[in-house]
Amino acid sequence: MMRRASPAVAILAMLLCGSFAIQTASASARWYAGELRRDPAEAAFGREGGQSGGRVTGTVKLTLANSAPSPASVYERRAVGPRPKAQPEIKSVVIFFSDLPATKAAPMQASIAQKEEQFAPHLVAVTTGSKVAFPNEDPFFHNVFSLSRGAGFNLGRYPSGSSRSQTFTRPGIVKVFCEIHSHMSAVIRVFEHGWFTVPNEDGTFAIDSVPPGDHTLVAWHERIGERRDRVTIRAGADTQINFTLPVLEPGQ
Repeated sequence: MMRRASPAVAILAMLLCGSFAIQTASASARWYAGELRRDPAEAAFGREGGQSGGRVTGTVKLTLANSAPSPASVYERRAVGPRPKAQPEIKSVVIFFSDLPATKAAPMQASIAQKEEQFAPHLVAVTTGSKVAFPNEDPFFHNVFSLSRGAGFNLGRYPSGSSRSQTFTRPGIVKVFCEIHSHMSAVIRVFEHGWFTVPNEDGTFAIDSVPPGDHTLVAWHERIGERRDRVTIRAGADTQINFTLPVLEPGQ
């Protein structure tokens, strides 16, 4: 015959059950609220990136500028050797998504050489935490510095055959110069995610594993700024988009 629980034991059991139910309901509410607060791109792609992303492809076409660009420097070019061959203007364009969440993208290793009194390439795009090397390939001293907000540095002057590096920990635009040769400049674009690229020399580009959804894709050039367009990314599918940028000078 089952013994009847005392009133004290019964009351204690009721209190414990009620506390468990309240904690369970509270946890469920917190989980649901957290899901609602998630970024739409993150929610669609999955926290662990398990769901397949889409691919965006396209072409960047450069046309003549509407007006003459302002010079990069107010000083005359103080060159030791002949003027070097111009770098492909298309390699100074960056394509990136502007509204995707920050991710733990792996740091990159990049290099901008000082060669024939110019930085080559003129532009690199990297993730936060990346290191950029600046080897001196000219037969004389060079310097590398930046006064950009949040990324100021000065690597000092160093001779031919040596190299110095800088790590970039904050997203943004970093403009780089040489204090010895005022006509030299370069640009580093630092991103908090990996959904960016620099077009090929024929203007084509592709960005893979993009979270599904409606996003803003940007084509950026330092002389004209941004050109934006909305794209719809579907899992496992390609999305095509093209940009036209008026950046060329007569004769290019």
